[in-house]
Amino acid sequence: MDLVSLADVRAARQRTGHLVQRTPVESSQAASLAAGTRVLLKCEHLQSTGSFKLRGAANRVARLTDDERRRGVVAASAGNHAQGLALSAARVGSPAWVFMPEGAPLPKVAATRSYGAEVVLTGETVDDAYAAARAHAEERGATFVHPFDHPDIIAGQGTLGLEVLEQVPEAASVVVPVGGGGLIAGVATAVKAQRPDVTVVGVQAAGAASVPPSLAAGAPQTLERVSTIADGIALKRPGELTLAHIAERVDDVVTVGDEAIARAVLLLVERAKQVVEPSGAAGLAAVLDRSVDLPEPCVTLLCGGNVDPLLLVRILQSGMGEEGRYFSLRTRLGDRPGALSRLLGLVAERGANVVAVDHHRLGTRLDLLEVEVALEVETRGPEHIREIVGALVDAGYPIR
Repeated sequence: MDLVSLADVRAARQRTGHLVQRTPVESSQAASLAAGTRVLLKCEHLQSTGSFKLRGAANRVARLTDDERRRGVVAASAGNHAQGLALSAARVGSPAWVFMPEGAPLPKVAATRSYGAEVVLTGETVDDAYAAARAHAEERGATFVHPFDHPDIIAGQGTLGLEVLEQVPEAASVVVPVGGGGLIAGVATAVKAQRPDVTVVGVQAAGAASVPPSLAAGAPQTLERVSTIADGIALKRPGELTLAHIAERVDDVVTVGDEAIARAVLLLVERAKQVVEPSGAAGLAAVLDRSVDLPEPCVTLLCGGNVDPLLLVRILQSGMGEEGRYFSLRTRLGDRPGALSRLLGLVAERGANVVAVDHHRLGTRLDLLEVEVALEVETRGPEHIREIVGALVDAGYPIR
């Protein structure tokens, strides 16, 4: 199997430079302190269309013949590849059909349509959309543009690796989120060909980690199911071509849980002032979680920023819970006037903010003259939580 070369990546940059932006690299003191190593953030979420996917799609479309462009392009995507292909096709006047799962985030659907593509919502997963897209491409005689497993896509994504070494020539490690493997295949190609000493590490969500078993088996393996907040990398199976690149050019692939991803998204919003989708923050999550030893400076790719605002709210709440800034407790107290006020007063005296109260009288563990109260509380961290709980226990409140 022929792998993509550095020359292929450089040629891709020549073809796509009119459309693809050079995204900035920023240092992050907050991430560096949390990770215990110097961390630099490659802000690819600021790319046109909000993700790296534009790079590969633009290169693939640029290499189509005039006849292929007239007949149009078809893709299946959870959102980022869809937007990249839609914009690339619009720039050359090519029709584009994009098949997305019925539960695809509405902002991604709206953005894809705004670039001129016809969006078809079908099935529950990207795999369902993929089958429908393939059938449509055959019926229309259009070109199916694979989201990752094609040499033109890999070469286009590799242009991100060229930028990393140009912007951070002293880079010692590069961390890349991994779904189907197109991004890390391209980045590793560009990086290792110029700096074989640089450590390249891929990161998958633990609930969608198809690459480690595939590497162990020597061939792509299909997961029975995937479950992760990182929808952009929630794929059941890597590509054959991308897996070959990973096996040859990537030093390690690790996994990270949704809780760690939520913490990374929270840190980026709160401390780095960057809004990044869960899949785009997976690499940083592994760095912060210290899932792998990395030489410094470590360049972490923030590869997408297309996150549904409603999901972002839930992720931030989860991240705050993981950091001990938001927690829930239940207790019992006497069913008499002023009892709830005294409980809330004790919490307020310890400087915590009660954001929700659930107060009810029915329950198998309650005496006739007792009520159960559930509180949701904002705090300053784990030590503050221990202080609050200790004060309530000392006052005679049973806590769970």
